Amino acid sequence: MTILIEQPDHQLAGSQMEEKKLCSDTNETCELVLDGGFVVPKDISKNDGCVTQETAASNDAFIAPEINSFGQSFRDYNAESERQKSVEEFYKSNHINQTFDFVKKMREEYSKLNRVEMSIWECCELLNEVVDDSDPDLDEPQIEHLLQTAEAMRKDYPNEDWLHLTALIHDLGKVLLLPSFGELAQWAVVGDTHPLGCAFDESIVHHKYFKENPDYNNASFNSKYGIYSEGCGLDNVMISWGHDDYMYLVAKENGTTLPQAGLFIIRYHSFYPLHRAGAYRHLMNKEDGENLKWLQVFNKYDLYSKSKVRVDVEKVKPYYLSLIEKVSAAVQFLSRGF
Repeated sequence: MTILIEQPDHQLAGSQMEEKKLCSDTNETCELVLDGGFVVPKDISKNDGCVTQETAASNDAFIAPEINSFGQSFRDYNAESERQKSVEEFYKSNHINQTFDFVKKMREEYSKLNRVEMSIWECCELLNEVVDDSDPDLDEPQIEHLLQTAEAMRKDYPNEDWLHLTALIHDLGKVLLLPSFGELAQWAVVGDTHPLGCAFDESIVHHKYFKENPDYNNASFNSKYGIYSEGCGLDNVMISWGHDDYMYLVAKENGTTLPQAGLFIIRYHSFYPLHRAGAYRHLMNKEDGENLKWLQVFNKYDLYSKSKVRVDVEKVKPYYLSLIEKVSAAVQFLSRGF
């Protein structure tokens, strides 16, 4: 199956978005209710007693809120809370243990894909058992996040079914936390990703803990380019091991028909130093630059669709089952345990 990809219009915010001031004489808010019952608030409260509503070309387009379900800014790693403390401990372990040699070993072991076999939807349901310790915004089972992201993208990009499927499966690699997939530690599965084999950029969250990483003082690794060269392409860069890279390996080795942009999203959606801070762009090639445009579109939905409101799984399930069959991207989840 050939999937044609229309390039995203990144001028949308400037050319088609307009800002309206609505006097807040009442407490009513404008909400977008997606197919699964997931509610997206479209109004953003301001301190002046009015509400600023961003209005897209389509009145029911997804609008990213400014705060998460805990009433805090998204990805605020410095807020004082018990969850923030545990998140910092997670990143301490991640930064100390994710070494070049460790990632090389994980890629070699898990690229064998020789342990467990299941369908995409079976794996989605398996994520009911998974909670991401690295996420400062949400502590709900991961299947909720998958469907929230997919439903939000489905609403704004109804004709790009490959995006819906990409959103549905992008985090399935988190099954690595479960016994049948090796029961890896959280620091080896979730969290932001970053390159190994070159200097750790200061934009990486909780950067200070890299000083305890064995690679930190390796003369071959601690320069801007390290073992790489200008424009070598991200495919040639060793990225910290986790669910992103594992799901990419699974999809690729099982012959998915998702376009390269979809595979790029799956592989690098946690690479926040790149798509959030602009770090490591000197390692990208031209194809990476084109795919990054789609990743930046996807990132808004991956991040801001997080909510405490549950999706009606049974209601949306028929659509995604038909989509899996249509795109012929059903994959076998095969891994080696330890």
